[in-house]
Amino acid sequence: MKILIIGGHLAPALAIIEELKKTKKNIDIIFVGRKYSLDSEKTISLEYKEIISRKIPFIPLTAGRLTRILSTRSLRNILRVPLGFYNAFFIINQEKPDIILSFGSYLAVPLVFWGYLYRIPVFTHEQTIRPGLANKIIALMAKKIFLSFSESRSYFPLKKTVVVGNPVRESVLKIKERPFMIQKDRPVLYITGGSLGSHSINEHIKRIIVQLLNCYIVIHQTGDVKEYRDYEDLQTIRNKLPEELASRYFLKKHFFEKEIGYIYFLADLVIGRAGANTFFELLTLEKPALFIPLPWASGREQQHHAEIFARSGVGEIFHQIESSEKLYRLIVKMIDNLISYKGNFAALHHLYKKNASQFMVKEILK
Repeated sequence: MKILIIGGHLAPALAIIEELKKTKKNIDIIFVGRKYSLDSEKTISLEYKEIISRKIPFIPLTAGRLTRILSTRSLRNILRVPLGFYNAFFIINQEKPDIILSFGSYLAVPLVFWGYLYRIPVFTHEQTIRPGLANKIIALMAKKIFLSFSESRSYFPLKKTVVVGNPVRESVLKIKERPFMIQKDRPVLYITGGSLGSHSINEHIKRIIVQLLNCYIVIHQTGDVKEYRDYEDLQTIRNKLPEELASRYFLKKHFFEKEIGYIYFLADLVIGRAGANTFFELLTLEKPALFIPLPWASGREQQHHAEIFARSGVGEIFHQIESSEKLYRLIVKMIDNLISYKGNFAALHHLYKKNASQFMVKEILK
């Protein structure tokens, strides 16, 4: 049996790959995704590195997407739409998969389209509360639609829809590899902007890093967007710090799958974007979060995720247009009240479905 998996959301895809390998021995997995993080740069993507490290064939695909904003970039995207369908046609005909499993994104649309025409069963997973246009289109052609949130059911045909939760990587629950050794003698902050990093978050941290290091250990995942040079700039700032402060500041462009369990194990507070992966991983680990929602996320999905944490008393929300000083005050407030935040996770237990990966794999292999 050959399964073609389309990226978009890497973390649940990796969780399903792990489960497929455990469940069925004679199975071929192919991964289609972005080889480069950004179209404008030749920086190798995290998904490419993770998939190749597992010795799974990776097929890069360039495709276009439709956006509501008219610009030079959006026009280039529109021109890539037919190119995506052209390339997807050859991928499907060359690989001839038995099953297509999509984790959303505009890349999946042309592959799902051809798979549907060739009567290949299509399964898709929607992570967020409010789905984007790509998954709404994919759902029309899917045999089954898996959802993370029950609130999403109204967007899809009910007969094809099942709420399974979000597959969580086993690696977040285990310490596999330590990217650096940390002697934990004070609270640990983990600051992350996702696989690409966040220039806005990094700019805030540049302004308050000395204040933070006076009290806390800081692990900072910066991303590697060459246009901004955030990692290089923050490394320069670190090199100018007094030795005592610099020894508490740990910088990295990306954390790989085998490293993330150690980072989560150490972290007392996570500060970063409110994507569905982060939401469910923190929910699983019961880690309080200071969410900084991506303002232009589709359907304001990150804002909704952040509000769930805030309403339940396990997190706070900071908007990136606010002052860096406010961000600092919120961090201090949360660290000073960590026991209270942690104690409120019981209110969210209904969202955590432990066997999401097993359920999805069972349905896919029926």
